[in-house]
Amino acid sequence: MSAAYATFGLAPAMRAGGVLANGDFQIHRDFVDFIVDSRPLLFQLSDLDAVSPLASDVPPAIFTAQVRSLLGETDAPLPDGRYVIYGCPECEDLACGAVTAVIERDGDDFIWRDFAWQTEDAVDLRLNGYHGIGPFRFQGAEYRAALDSLLQEETHRARRRVLLIGARVAVLAKLAAALRTIGIGADITQSVGGVPADELRGYGAVAFGRAISEEERAAVRHSFDRAGVDVAYVDGLAPIIPLLVAQIEHALDRSPTEQRRLTRLVAADGEAGVEVTSPCRVRLTAYRLDRLYRTHAQEVFDGVLEAGRHRIALDAKAVKGESFVVARTSGSVLVEAMAR
Repeated sequence: MSAAYATFGLAPAMRAGGVLANGDFQIHRDFVDFIVDSRPLLFQLSDLDAVSPLASDVPPAIFTAQVRSLLGETDAPLPDGRYVIYGCPECEDLACGAVTAVIERDGDDFIWRDFAWQTEDAVDLRLNGYHGIGPFRFQGAEYRAALDSLLQEETHRARRRVLLIGARVAVLAKLAAALRTIGIGADITQSVGGVPADELRGYGAVAFGRAISEEERAAVRHSFDRAGVDVAYVDGLAPIIPLLVAQIEHALDRSPTEQRRLTRLVAADGEAGVEVTSPCRVRLTAYRLDRLYRTHAQEVFDGVLEAGRHRIALDAKAVKGESFVVARTSGSVLVEAMAR
């Protein structure tokens, strides 16, 4: 079969969850993405909110079965030799829609072809095919080595627990509940002194409230360093639950920076500067605290941006006083305090 050779690799990726301004929740999903010719394949599929079958939260036996399937060691799960490449991040139902492709062997090589959007067993390539994407021919040794590596190690198992340390118990409890709702485990504590290293290894991030002193923060960092645990540290910007959730989501994102859609956010002088690496939908939400420490949230932008840098004017009322801006795409989230 005629198909151009392409490089194949894998990289950690994230479907950003979060508490949205309208009160809705999105589930947080960590997964392993397919890197074709040094670029995430997902980015070639427009602004698609989806995850690969190689998700970190599936049971080990199912994860292994997915890898074996992509290696051609089991029968295709769909008719006509088709495999799910990306599916719904909220469920596993084909009816929600999935990107599928035929995966076949040609000698030692693996070929991915006939990409399509599929919602039932039969697929119409003329109507629902991704024309212009693929076919891709992958060298067998490179392809097998990448997928076999997932069976040899547990690095694809993201640490999706967060340790919350702060003075305002009510805020911490609400934050922990919000994180658990979107699929991120959260525990509350005042100190980690004496906690066994094995327990500390279960955390991917530590979030500090604004009232925690630098001395207390240093003690926590020392405990994790002594245990040999590398975690991300989050300095909470304000007692605003959606804002703190967004900060923690960003801290848990272990995907390579160059393989993210949203790479830059600045907020100053009543406007936001945003940089994206591929066309995608971007949502900007402004949060602020008034003089009575009440939270106000406003969606200030929701639209598709082309790859590059963009300057977006913000509603002056939404960013007056102590305010913050959260930028979201389907795969990443950034947070910035509004500079004056």
